[in-house]
Amino acid sequence: MKKIVLIFLATIALLGCGKKSTDSYDKIKEQGKFIVGLDDTFAPMGFRDENGEIVGFDIDLAKEVASRMGVEAEFSPREWSSIVFELKSGNIDMVWNGMTITPERQEQIAFSEPYFANDQIIMTLSDNSIQTAEDLKGKIIGVQLGSSSYTLVMNNPISKNVSEIKKYATNAEALMDLEAKRIDAVVIDVIVGEYYAAKKETREGKDIFKSLDKALGKEEFGIGLRKEDKKLKKEIDRILGEMKKDGTFDKIHDKWFGGKEA
Repeated sequence: MKKIVLIFLATIALLGCGKKSTDSYDKIKEQGKFIVGLDDTFAPMGFRDENGEIVGFDIDLAKEVASRMGVEAEFSPREWSSIVFELKSGNIDMVWNGMTITPERQEQIAFSEPYFANDQIIMTLSDNSIQTAEDLKGKIIGVQLGSSSYTLVMNNPISKNVSEIKKYATNAEALMDLEAKRIDAVVIDVIVGEYYAAKKETREGKDIFKSLDKALGKEEFGIGLRKEDKKLKKEIDRILGEMKKDGTFDKIHDKWFGGKEA
């Protein structure tokens, strides 16, 4: 009987020793890279340049963090509406792409410390009579499916007053429909809306798009991580804090936003 007990205890000990950590940090260090999921049309956070290369503010941040971790950053474009599922399934190691920290998302995933402040705004055509959110009554508005813009609209009185809410895979598609006058307005992150508006050529000396003065909501961006990846989160938070202290964060920020406050 004593022998059986000893064998049982030894087996349990061996099983305990062989159990691997579910935290992704060690795997990332071993493989020499982490995989970032993103919407590659989300300028200026992460998007493709004229050569098809993925560039942007978040891209530069991720590369710098990877370098300081001693690994590389690999970027993997995904459908934004399913990106939380992709993260939880282990197909990507993190979501680093202007992801808003929301209570709904926090129920499913973890986030880094907030690293960027953002507003949600209403954009329309510059020659449109829309001036306030109340003017959207009976209008057609566009939002990116799965985005914080979509959640905000659905929880806002606007959703009950508009005639239709059109859902798009990307903000770029929504803005294309706005320019073509197939919809009347787009609810969008201010950094994305202003970036696309600035890149657009003027029409007869006037800007094509305008944003309404009053923001629909204020929010913060964080890096989306799996809840079990506590060690990885701690390391990313540490490195980002280090980058803010030594000026690297501000240098990358100024490259993409021209000195505007984050």
